[in-house]
Amino acid sequence: MLDQGAPPHNGGPAAPHPEGPGMRLMRRKPVERLVAEGGHGEGGTLRRSLGLWQLTMISIGATLGTGIFVVLGEAVPKAGPAVTLSFVIAGLTALFSALSYAELAGTIPVSGSSYSYAYATMGELIAWVCGWCLMLEYGVSVAAVAVGWGEYLNELLDGTIGVTLPAALSAPPGDGGVFNAPALIVVLLAMAFLLGGARESARANTVMVLVKIGALVLFCAIGVQGFRSGNYENFMPLGMAGVSAAGATLFFSYIGFDAASTAGEEARNAQRDLPRAILLSLAIITALYVLVAAVAVGAKPWRQFTDSEATLAQIMREVTGQSFWGTLLAFCAVIAIASVVLTVLYGQTRILFAMARDGLVPKVFARVSPRSGTPRANTLIVSLFCGVLAAAVPLGQLADATSIGTLFAFALVNIAVVVLRRSRPDMPRSFRVPLSPLLPALGFGFCLWMMGSLSTVTWGVFGVWMAVGLVFYFLYGYRRSRLAAPAPSEAK
Repeated sequence: MLDQGAPPHNGGPAAPHPEGPGMRLMRRKPVERLVAEGGHGEGGTLRRSLGLWQLTMISIGATLGTGIFVVLGEAVPKAGPAVTLSFVIAGLTALFSALSYAELAGTIPVSGSSYSYAYATMGELIAWVCGWCLMLEYGVSVAAVAVGWGEYLNELLDGTIGVTLPAALSAPPGDGGVFNAPALIVVLLAMAFLLGGARESARANTVMVLVKIGALVLFCAIGVQGFRSGNYENFMPLGMAGVSAAGATLFFSYIGFDAASTAGEEARNAQRDLPRAILLSLAIITALYVLVAAVAVGAKPWRQFTDSEATLAQIMREVTGQSFWGTLLAFCAVIAIASVVLTVLYGQTRILFAMARDGLVPKVFARVSPRSGTPRANTLIVSLFCGVLAAAVPLGQLADATSIGTLFAFALVNIAVVVLRRSRPDMPRSFRVPLSPLLPALGFGFCLWMMGSLSTVTWGVFGVWMAVGLVFYFLYGYRRSRLAAPAPSEAK
């Protein structure tokens, strides 16, 4: 429950500095030190300008659109009409983890999200693994969503001026193209907004979120006119295994709710507003996802779904027999998916900011522009990397890789909330997970179950990604970690 009277943290115990290599891997960063460093970067500080409304819009902006506008066409063939159940299962998995996120975000309101939570509870090595997973979650999902943006841009161009971009310039290698130029363009546009400042980016995101909600409501109003109950016969044709497999893929569409937690150092009242923003956004998102999926399957036989990322626009066109509505939805989707790219890219830069401040990645990612109050170099580097990735890698591979990284990070958050309850039971908390440790345990179990539903190839990619991350940590982060040295206040 919410506790509006929770006081801020002040002071706290000094961090231990164990000597043995094994103990160094387990060193934890005290919560008080995490909070005290909040907002401070190299050469400047982040600006606290975001309230509950902006935080909720960031969370919705990072989430709403990825599953419905982009991945639905890939998920329906896996589960059939039961894809609606897949959305519910994925949403339930997200809910358990969201409760844990809400407690930790109100207790440790910093930019590092689950990376910082793991650092305070399970030690540096686990924190690094979590942060490395977040890079996969945020950075790769930016690229994945940017790919879908290009599909809807083609739908819009076709419906308005009767032309489409050639496949060579609108699809990555492996999908019949050479270079996905639209995917790169939308990432660069998001980068331009972020360089302007967090408040300005939040305003632009709010407008885009309202557009995307309006677009989905419009789709339901028109799509329901083509609803056929017969499309729901044989509700679960591929069995529970298909539902689970689709749910694991669709979990990709829920990853954004934790984006609000990456804004902990730019929120005006982080301890009060972060938990509320996380839970409120997840409730809105889940309701819209299930409603739109139900209408989509009712309006189109599940066997006719293809892997096109512009599925909803196609359904609008088929139901009405007119190209206008599909073109209008494509226009809204272009704006909507751009907001996902914007907010998820924002989250990635703030996580790298926190990791750089701890010395685990190069300090260039922690440099803050005194003029704009943003990590400019960080934003430029991350944007260019994600843009090139979006232009060169097919969507399906990106979505599954993102899901496994997200699920692993969420599993760690469910552990972290229990560990912090036991190690610091008297710490003020603005929100508490009910029925703890039962609900965090369920969240952990659901994450493992959905990870097990992903393909062997996805697990192989994840294993390679983690191996690369561990090599980087031991060659760089292990030796340069700032936790090995006393904090400035401790050195006095």
